[in-house]
Amino acid sequence: MGKWKLDGFTVIKWLIFLFFLIFLVVPLITIFIVSFIGEPINLLGSLTNIEVFKNTMSQLSQISLEPYLEFFQTPRYFSSLVNSLGLSLFVTLLTTLMCIPMAYAFAKTNMKFKKLFGILVTIPLIMPTFVFANGFITMFGRTGWVTNIWDSMTGNPLLFDVHSMLGIIIVQIFSFFPYAFWPMVASFKVSDMTLEEAAHNMGARTWYTFSSVTFPLAIAGIASSMLLVFTVSFSDFGTPIVLAPNNLNLIVVEAYREMSGFSNWSGSSVLTVVMIIVAGLFFWLQRWVTKKKEYGTISGKPKNQKLNENKVLNSILSGYTFLVLLFPILILASIFLASIATNWGHNILPNGYTMNNYFSVFNASKDSIFNSLFLAGGALLLSVIIATFISYYVVRRGSAGLDLMSTIPLVIPGIGLGIALIQTFNTAPLQLTGTAIILIIAYTIRRLPYMIRSTMGTMMSIRRDIEEAAENLGASKLFTLVTIIGPLLMPGIAAGAILVFVTVIKETSITILLANSQWAPMSLVVFQHIMKGEHYHASAMSILIIILVIVLQYIANKLASKDSSGA
Repeated sequence: MGKWKLDGFTVIKWLIFLFFLIFLVVPLITIFIVSFIGEPINLLGSLTNIEVFKNTMSQLSQISLEPYLEFFQTPRYFSSLVNSLGLSLFVTLLTTLMCIPMAYAFAKTNMKFKKLFGILVTIPLIMPTFVFANGFITMFGRTGWVTNIWDSMTGNPLLFDVHSMLGIIIVQIFSFFPYAFWPMVASFKVSDMTLEEAAHNMGARTWYTFSSVTFPLAIAGIASSMLLVFTVSFSDFGTPIVLAPNNLNLIVVEAYREMSGFSNWSGSSVLTVVMIIVAGLFFWLQRWVTKKKEYGTISGKPKNQKLNENKVLNSILSGYTFLVLLFPILILASIFLASIATNWGHNILPNGYTMNNYFSVFNASKDSIFNSLFLAGGALLLSVIIATFISYYVVRRGSAGLDLMSTIPLVIPGIGLGIALIQTFNTAPLQLTGTAIILIIAYTIRRLPYMIRSTMGTMMSIRRDIEEAAENLGASKLFTLVTIIGPLLMPGIAAGAILVFVTVIKETSITILLANSQWAPMSLVVFQHIMKGEHYHASAMSILIIILVIVLQYIANKLASKDSSGA
């Protein structure tokens, strides 16, 4: 007989597996099967109803490659994939080139205003991409204030069309550059400054030292950053849905339109499977590069970094960094001005100012504010419970299965997960589409990896002898986890909890697909205002979201600083 026994601890583990099976594995299998048969299938219903089971078996006999052949033969579908890959490639390359000088400046020089610049770099992270796109329209749209300046200077009424591939590329570059910037800073810090000094002492010029010494040591981190930016850009829904014109096909937009606009099960499923495959491939490459391609320097001396004090170089890098960061600053300022404007068009500044936009939005959208807090709170609570147990099982018990399950959501684009959930839970026995339950579960699955990584790091720092002492005194493993390990996990839980809450508040793709009018959160209200052309109300609600995010991130930083000071 084996040592396996049924207890509360084991029951919870299998309940977590069941949660992933029902709300992650089954939807993925469902959408995969639907992509081959071209019509909806009810896998869960097959387990409870014999007639549904027979119908499902009949549908499975119709599996064919025809939907995928149609994908490659339909110009609109295939071009959406090509355009999305091209978009992500351009965004990745341009973002990398833009970030390299900034990252070098932060890591290797004593450039002035580093702390201030470090704060300003986080501005894109507090804005959902569709909010950033709305601010971009306020600046560069046909009546945007930058467009008006350009018109007065050149007589040309339009600098460029914001509703274009160029507009999407610009917004994504400035929305996602923090994802590349900070990893690059860490990569440039790998090399010891004494190597560069040695190269200078041997007569090498600054540019040659950078290209032959500094840059090669940072290649691994830069490559990893590029793959991350590519994945984020490819999966982004907020920017294309706002800025993409009707004649520009992008795969995330096409998948959304096929599902929400045409109820095309076949087309939306094939597009979703293709998205998951591409995103999964680049996610795997990013992990592979991070693990396998590590470069470093070996030295018997401690690495006390001596920063580059060249005044001319530092002044150039400081000015360059300011110009890069000025763009998101102006985007945020434009959103704020639009939120208090009575009317704004054909002038550099609004024609008048008012707080009525806030009063109007608040009075009309009280329910959406409550919905956001309620749904984010529900996802947070569920994430804390699941992440705490998964962290324990993975760190203490080496559960590779749960580790894999908790990683899968990182690969799935939000729009893909939303479509998979709709196709799985729109019929009995679990008809959850349109309910708060499916929204909370979707948010939890999508953001759970962030919580798990936070709690897992804290779990690794907790000594095993604390648990052993409790168990020796007669406490069960479950009681020990809840009463002893749980409180010790609070710093990691707190940091992860706020990250989950913030990202749920900003969530776009899942919200737009799954939320109905009864459970519309703030992000959906902003999106609806933007689509209706109500930019002042959209800006007012956007500022409320941004303030909420800033407050939560401030609390998270305070908790993190207290934890580090008390360690």
